[in-house]
Amino acid sequence: MKNKTYVISIGGSLIVPPQGVDWHFLREFRALILKKIKQGCKFFLIAGGGITARNYVAAASKVVKIKPDDLDWLGIHATRLNAHLLRTIFRDQANPEIIKNPTLRLESDKAIIVASGWKPGWSTDYVATMMAREYGARTILNLSNIDYVYDKDPNKHQDAKIRPKMTWPEFRKLVGNIWSPALNAPFDPIAARKAQELKLEVVIMNGKNIKNLGNYLAGGKFKGTVIK
Repeated sequence: MKNKTYVISIGGSLIVPPQGVDWHFLREFRALILKKIKQGCKFFLIAGGGITARNYVAAASKVVKIKPDDLDWLGIHATRLNAHLLRTIFRDQANPEIIKNPTLRLESDKAIIVASGWKPGWSTDYVATMMAREYGARTILNLSNIDYVYDKDPNKHQDAKIRPKMTWPEFRKLVGNIWSPALNAPFDPIAARKAQELKLEVVIMNGKNIKNLGNYLAGGKFKGTVIK
């Protein structure tokens, strides 16, 4: 029987792209999640920071030389604002408390639990990985703005090829072993190391394609890269 508990890491670029909060995406995403809840699914939703974090960092940097921990904290609080947005649109279905520390298990009978960034040095991908560990989920859905992981940066290499399936060693060789708040990688290298250690499966897909996400949740064919 298919596991009906899902950990979904939602990239901040989906929630708040450069144009502003994408309520169209949020409305479509909400409709799909509510449909799956009626079918007995439970969701752990982790919000990224997106352009909100980058705007605050850019503004602070124009005034002072920003310290690394402040860089992290601005990003973390941006994720918390986005997490509150998610909790608001799922008010009746979501636990009222947003998880800020993924290592502390929260007992809740709600169908949705929302989480945000944790502390300096740890990305929301790492939060998602730790929540999968705490709540016994075996798969993390990483929703971003790309359809697949490529074997190299498609913006720099015209011959870059999509990788529908990858092993953890292959993926970790691609992204390296160092994470920083400004890193642009399909999945944080530190989280990748932990996910490999926990033998988790990570599926990276384009969150804007709600129909594709629905196909995955229904056990059908989908576009995306499966790492395991």
